[in-house]
Amino acid sequence: MPRGRYSLHDPHDHTPLADEHFQCAPGPSGWRYVSQLTGPDGDHAGSVDLTLDALGRPLRLELHAASWQVRGAALDGVTWVRTDPTGTHATEGNVRAHAFTGTSPAFLVATARLLRLTPSTAGTRVRLVAFTDPVLAPRTVDQSWALVDRETHPSDNGPLTVDAYQVTALDTGEQHTVHLAGDVVLSAPGVELEDLDSPPSDLD
Repeated sequence: MPRGRYSLHDPHDHTPLADEHFQCAPGPSGWRYVSQLTGPDGDHAGSVDLTLDALGRPLRLELHAASWQVRGAALDGVTWVRTDPTGTHATEGNVRAHAFTGTSPAFLVATARLLRLTPSTAGTRVRLVAFTDPVLAPRTVDQSWALVDRETHPSDNGPLTVDAYQVTALDTGEQHTVHLAGDVVLSAPGVELEDLDSPPSDLD
């Protein structure tokens, strides 16, 4: 069960946004990731709880940020309920999309798990609902993912396979690279792996 800490920053100007203290592990249903976020001032800034089924679909998602809350799951595409800080107003949404995404590195692992790509330069299109900070506003995004490189490196715990994905935003054409080892993000725009207490889990 990997435990560790990611630092999150603005990918454009590198402004620190939060530290995400996480743990994740394969389970009976598929994979689960839980984390707590702290802001640059050290105060609690939110949480993530994501459970995937064996096919990589979101069985359950719960996000908290700035007193806003989102609960979601794969249902007729993806369905979610977003609740305001007072708890008096809840808005339901549904989009014909494949899964969710957001600032948490958990969503990069989840998308890779959903697509199960083999090494190729050809991209696979995926539609995601992104929840944007700080108020978890939903936005539908289309991306293309390609597994462009796979390398195996020696480590103290045996061979470590690192996958490099090229992710393209289809509305802007902007591209970036995401490096994953099992269920841990090694590097991605706005994400740095700062601490890891145990090796990544193999999700294959």
